[in-house]
Amino acid sequence: MSALTPGRRFRDVRFGSYLPNPEYPPQAEAQVTLRDFVEGLQVAPDAPSGLKRLFGRRAVPAEGRGVYLDGGFGVGKTHLLASAYHAASGRGLSAAFMSFQDLMYLIGALGMPRALDAMRGVNLLCVDEFELDDPGNTHMANTFLGELMPGGLNVIATSNTEPGRLGEGRFNARDFERQIQAIAGRFRNLRLDGPDYRQRGSTPEQNLTDAEYGAWRARQEAGTLAELPYPALQGVLLSVHPARFGQLLEGVEAVGLRGLTPMPSQNDALRFVHFVDKVYDLGGHAAFTGAPLESLFDETYRHGAFAKKYARCLSRLSELLREARAA
Repeated sequence: MSALTPGRRFRDVRFGSYLPNPEYPPQAEAQVTLRDFVEGLQVAPDAPSGLKRLFGRRAVPAEGRGVYLDGGFGVGKTHLLASAYHAASGRGLSAAFMSFQDLMYLIGALGMPRALDAMRGVNLLCVDEFELDDPGNTHMANTFLGELMPGGLNVIATSNTEPGRLGEGRFNARDFERQIQAIAGRFRNLRLDGPDYRQRGSTPEQNLTDAEYGAWRARQEAGTLAELPYPALQGVLLSVHPARFGQLLEGVEAVGLRGLTPMPSQNDALRFVHFVDKVYDLGGHAAFTGAPLESLFDETYRHGAFAKKYARCLSRLSELLREARAA
């Protein structure tokens, strides 16, 4: 589980560094609830061995509990999720942190039995951006949680969708209502309202000019800078499984993409979204040139089944660009 940790951007966050918006009390309430939740977790009993396995009585672990943080972009859900991970690890508990998409890739790569075995003995699983994009994800998530949570796995998840409404607008959720409700029933739902802090008091950023990009590039360490034109990036992303995007960025401190263009293929757009999520989560620096942000994703995408993915990506791109200018 050593690799399943928060990226650099969230490596040093803690509950004490979270600053809830006083105008939205549920943020402070979620901060306290999650801290209490982690403090109440117990180390799972070790499996018996030797004669104890034959003649002893095995301790039955308490069924795992779940907390689900539901809210918009930029209200601090991932900050709180990473804080829970760090608090659990600090108490000596076994914890794992990953995005929901990475969890699906893990199950797909290992197969369900091996993925379940890999997670047995974990006390707390933190899942960021829980999303049910299709029936396959719904079935895998329900099977995974249904196998592990009764055995003692505790789960904290974040999402931009209420748990009972997962899958709406993406596939015929009514056909999978029983599985969706089974997933929702495992979690206590906490709603976090509030404005996107990335846009607070400002207008969305735009891509850098050539002069700004040149100045940004000059400040980066050449040995840790990955720089390429956008068409070349799509070629790279096509050749690498999304589960390996994190490995693709190993040793990279800064990413420079030149000449972003509108993405007529939704497959290309979703790969780019996942890449941006990974760059953002890993805490890397990034700079972009090219088409305005609002033109990157087709209007039908931004108001379709994956609308929240695109909105999150645009919010994160804006923050990365603001950081590039501030540097």
